[in-house]
Amino acid sequence: MESTTNNRRVMMLPHPVEGPPSTGGRPARSQRRALGRRLVPYLFIAPFFIGYALIFGFPVLWSLYLSLFEVRGLGATPRFVGLSNYLQLLSDSTFLTSLWNTTQYALASIAIIVPLALGLAILLSAPNLRFREIFRVGFFLPFTISGVAVAIIFRLVFSERFGLLNQYILNPLGLESIPWLRSPAFVMPAIIIAGLWKFLGLNALYFMTGLQNVSVDLLEAARIDGANAWQRFWNVTIPQLKPTLIFVMTFAIIGAYQLFAEPAVLVGMDGGPDNSGLFVTMYLYTEGFRRLNFGYAAAIGYALALIIMVISFIQLTILGTFRDD
Repeated sequence: MESTTNNRRVMMLPHPVEGPPSTGGRPARSQRRALGRRLVPYLFIAPFFIGYALIFGFPVLWSLYLSLFEVRGLGATPRFVGLSNYLQLLSDSTFLTSLWNTTQYALASIAIIVPLALGLAILLSAPNLRFREIFRVGFFLPFTISGVAVAIIFRLVFSERFGLLNQYILNPLGLESIPWLRSPAFVMPAIIIAGLWKFLGLNALYFMTGLQNVSVDLLEAARIDGANAWQRFWNVTIPQLKPTLIFVMTFAIIGAYQLFAEPAVLVGMDGGPDNSGLFVTMYLYTEGFRRLNFGYAAAIGYALALIIMVISFIQLTILGTFRDD
């Protein structure tokens, strides 16, 4: 009887609750390893983004901050002026002159350089052209030359007494020498000619790439239907070149408003006679690094960026980039 009672007591005792099996923290370690593997790619690209933020992002934000202050000279105490720097641009005759000069060059880039580049691309894409690759390299090489070197070359070309244009082209034709870099009427044409020489080959290269994507079957079908060469070009080639045209024209506008080295070396940082060669970038440099008017220079930079964005948006809208075909 006593043993039976003891057995019942043992059976009535609660069983011990078993905990989860001991794994030595392996799930936590595996999760950390998985997280580490996911973070490794970001660690490899982190130096680029950190450098980009320090070299580009911080100056952009700092210049926006400066544009709202009057800061004259190194170590000067900033004085908050709000939008006064931007409002001053509207009445600054020098800024308006530089903006008009820059706009003239941008319009010339669209009206002269782009059509000539397209025509050159068509000539260089002719299947029966001999030494085609040599011509392509020759026209592209000027773009590889720095803007300062191009300007120095064209200072010699536009020299009034010994320049190539006057002495070897105009004078043999019985024409008088033109003071290219001393006359307000000829300063902008001289800058446009220098830009044409440098950027023509690059734009032609873009168009040659676009011409390779033009459908030969469509051209042949148009020829069979009786379309002449101009009709085939206007109704078949141009529509298929639309992406390339948009790209070239957009970057031509952006490049024109960012031009600095060529006009600065050709006519000097003062803009030449009557500021006829003064570009917005040159005026920004003068205000920021010569006069140490950092707040106003920052406002010029942001105004220029806004102008570029607005003009690019208008251009892309006119060209139908945002329309669903």
